[in-house]
Amino acid sequence: MSKILLAHGSGGKLMHNLIEQEILKRFANPFLSPLADSAVFSIGKQKFAFTTDSYVVKPIFFPGGDIGKLAIYGTVNDLSMVGAEPLYLSCGVILEEGLETEILDKILASMEAAGKNANVKIVTGDTKVVEKNSADKIFINTAGVGIIKNNRVLSTDRIRKGDKIIINGSIGDHGIAVMSERMKLKVTFSLKSDCAPLWSLVEKILGVSNGAKFMRDPTRGGLATTLNEIVARTNLGILIREEDIPVKDEVKGISELLGLDPLYVANEGKAVIVVSPEAAEKVLRVMKKDKLGKESRIIGEIVETPEKVILKTLIGGHRIVDMLTGEQLPRIC
Repeated sequence: MSKILLAHGSGGKLMHNLIEQEILKRFANPFLSPLADSAVFSIGKQKFAFTTDSYVVKPIFFPGGDIGKLAIYGTVNDLSMVGAEPLYLSCGVILEEGLETEILDKILASMEAAGKNANVKIVTGDTKVVEKNSADKIFINTAGVGIIKNNRVLSTDRIRKGDKIIINGSIGDHGIAVMSERMKLKVTFSLKSDCAPLWSLVEKILGVSNGAKFMRDPTRGGLATTLNEIVARTNLGILIREEDIPVKDEVKGISELLGLDPLYVANEGKAVIVVSPEAAEKVLRVMKKDKLGKESRIIGEIVETPEKVILKTLIGGHRIVDMLTGEQLPRIC
């Protein structure tokens, strides 16, 4: 009899198999089946987006953030990735018996500040308490609603050969910051999670060009898994260049120490954007003017074959970048 493993929550092949084989087969419908960051639907003439996410990160406080900040920004970003302006959130908290109220107050204060920063309101919620050792201090679920203006469509259906792939900065910051704190690594440099709300950046992109075709925030499973999701949905290929993918020295160093590949490490303030070749430079310029996009780069393009993600290495070779397998970084968000 098969059982659920930690790896089923790491964002890679096992998670995708679980969703498609056990969940999607029962609940498939036109809103869920695209497996986008948010469901998109219309009420009358107005388009909306709706999303939900649960946060079980360990530890609950880490350099650059905490579980509360993560919950707000993660949900804001899922709405943003389908072109929706985030408006209202729900918040459900599951508290473990014995949790210090001082810790809860700190998390709630962080959520309050994050909500104000992202210009969203928590308008409904729920609180439950479970027996000691039945949870891990605190778990948070958030759901969010946003509006989509000007009939915007961001979908893999729009992706074509020759489209460019842009990312708004260095990869792996969040995952390595959390893992460093979890493992109590004694490091001499300061690395923080990139946890940040992306709507302001997305709004500027959409305002300057309709050439942006698809967006996804590369959280669990990292950049590699997001690119493989695009390939699976389009039956096209992707070529990326190692020299163009920004990775901080700190991330490289700790990744090597832990035997990790930054391509698979989680991010919480990054967006992968597929844009038409004609609009790529215009989009890149506006991104670089935003504080969350100063390090934006074109890292590759959509190709016809092979139907895989191919990395051109620094030494000029090529290797296949497959989807994450195993439990490289469980409980990272």
